[in-house]
Amino acid sequence: MKRWTPVFLLIVTCTLLGRAGAAPPYDLVLRGGRVADGTGNPVFTADVAVKDGRVAAIGRIPAGAGPKLDARGLVVAPGFIDVHTHCENITSLPKAENFVRMGVTSIVTGNCGGSVLDVAEFFKRIEDTKVAVNVATLYGHNTARREAMGGSFQREPTEAELARMRALVEQGMKDGAVGLSTGLIYLPGTFSKTEEIVELAKVASRYDGIYSSHMRNEGNNILDSLDELFRIAREAKIRADVSHIKLSGNSAWGRAAEVLAAIERARAEGLDVTQDQYAYTASSTGIATLIPSTALEGGGAAFRQRIADPEQKAKIVAQMKETLRRGARKDYAYAVIASYATDRSMNGKSIPEVARLKRGSDSLDDQIETILEIERSGGASGVFHGMNEDDLQAFLRHPNTMIASDGGVREKGESVPHPRSYGNNARVLARYVRELKLLRLEDAIRKMSSLPATAFRLRDRGFVRPGAWADLVAFDPAKVQDDATFNDPHHFSRGMVHVLVNGAAVIRGGEMTGDRPGVPLRHRAD
Repeated sequence: MKRWTPVFLLIVTCTLLGRAGAAPPYDLVLRGGRVADGTGNPVFTADVAVKDGRVAAIGRIPAGAGPKLDARGLVVAPGFIDVHTHCENITSLPKAENFVRMGVTSIVTGNCGGSVLDVAEFFKRIEDTKVAVNVATLYGHNTARREAMGGSFQREPTEAELARMRALVEQGMKDGAVGLSTGLIYLPGTFSKTEEIVELAKVASRYDGIYSSHMRNEGNNILDSLDELFRIAREAKIRADVSHIKLSGNSAWGRAAEVLAAIERARAEGLDVTQDQYAYTASSTGIATLIPSTALEGGGAAFRQRIADPEQKAKIVAQMKETLRRGARKDYAYAVIASYATDRSMNGKSIPEVARLKRGSDSLDDQIETILEIERSGGASGVFHGMNEDDLQAFLRHPNTMIASDGGVREKGESVPHPRSYGNNARVLARYVRELKLLRLEDAIRKMSSLPATAFRLRDRGFVRPGAWADLVAFDPAKVQDDATFNDPHHFSRGMVHVLVNGAAVIRGGEMTGDRPGVPLRHRAD
C-alpha cells in the first residue's frame, strides 16, 4: 500500500466534511482498533473506513465521517476464508451462524471430490436465497465421474465417458468454479487412475483453477500419495493444495517433518503446492470408509448382496482386520458415530459401545458386524480420533498451511458432529496463539485470510487495504474462545464483536443482525 494513499483520502474526507450539509463520506468507520492487515505484518492502531462495500481508507479518520463501530481493544482483521468446507446445503441454513461466529466471511465448498453438478444453478440459488457469507466452489471429480459413468466405477472410463467428465469440469469452470477437487478414498474416485485426474486437472488449469485433493492415503503411504499430487500438478501445470494435511493412524505418527520436506522439494522444483489444516486431532467422514471400497462398489444393493454371501463377507472382514493391523490399531475404539439416521440414540457413541449395546459384546468381530450393519441400514457419519498433537503443531507452524475447518453449516442440536464446524478458527486463536504461543497473532490471521485468498485466487479478499472488499472481523484476542467439544459440539464460538461481509454488518456488538450480504465468488481466469 502506498504511504500517500491514506493521507490523500483523509484530505478528501476533510474537504467533504467541511461542506455544509454534505453527507458523510463513508458508510461505516471501525474506530480505534488494532489492525492486522492479513499480510503477517505487525498490528497497528488505525481507523478503517468502509464505502460501497469496500475498504475506503485506513488511518486517523475525522469524527463524523460516517456511522461508527467501536473497535477499541479489538483486533480488526480481514474476514477469515475457509477453503475447505462441505456446504452444498448452505441455502437451507443461509445464516451460516456457526461460521460467522468464528469470523469466517467466505467459504469454499465442493471439496473432497464432491460438489454440486451445476455450478451456475447453485450460484443462482445463493443469489435468490441470500446467504450471510460469500461462497466459492470447487468442481468435484467424484461428481463428474458418477454423472459420466453411472453406477459402474471399478474400471477406467471409456473415451466417451472421459470426454463427458472433461465437459462437466469445463462447464463448471466457465460457471465460476475455483478449481477441481478429488476425494481419492471415496467412491467412485478411489478407482480412478492418475492419468484420468491429470486430464481433468488440465481442464481446470486452462481456467487458472487449483487442484485440491483429499489424497489416497494420509497414513503410512502418504509419500506415495504426495508423489501422485505432485505428478498431477506437474503434468497439468496447475496449482495444488493438500486437503486437511494430517498423519492418520498410530503407525504413521511422527513423520510431519518428512512430509513437509517432500512438499518443500516439490516447491523448489517449481510446483505451487500449499496445504490446509483443521486444528483438531480427529477427522470426520463416513463410517463407510472403514469398509473396503471394493465391497461398496455398485451401491447399497450390491453391498448387501456381498455381505449376505458368507465367502465374500469373510474376505471383507479379513480386509478390515488387516487394515487395522497396518494402522497399529487393535479395534475401532477411535471411531465415534456422529449421525446415524436409522438409530439416533447411537449418535455420540463409539463403535465398541454400539456393539455392546446392540450385540451384547464388543469383540472385534462384533464391532465389524456393527459397522457392516450400519452401512447396510443406510450408513452414518463418524468422528475418528487418529492423529497426534505433535504432528498437528508441526503442520500448523509451516508458513504455507491455511486454516480450514472441513466443516459444514450446522443446525444446533442436530446429531453429534465434529466440533470443528463451530470452533476451528477460534480454537487456533485461543489455543495456538494465546495459550500455547505456537503462532504469532499476525501469522495466524495471515493463514486465515491473505494466504487462502491468494492460493485460491479470491480477488480483493483476505486483506485490509483500500480497494479490498470490506470482509472484516473485529474480535477480542483475550476472549475469543471455542466452546464446542467432541461430546458437546453445539456451541458457537465467542469473541467476535463485529463481523462485516461486503461492508454490511452480520454481527454487530456480538449479536447477529440478520443481514445476509454474501455473494457467489465466481472465479475468472482473466
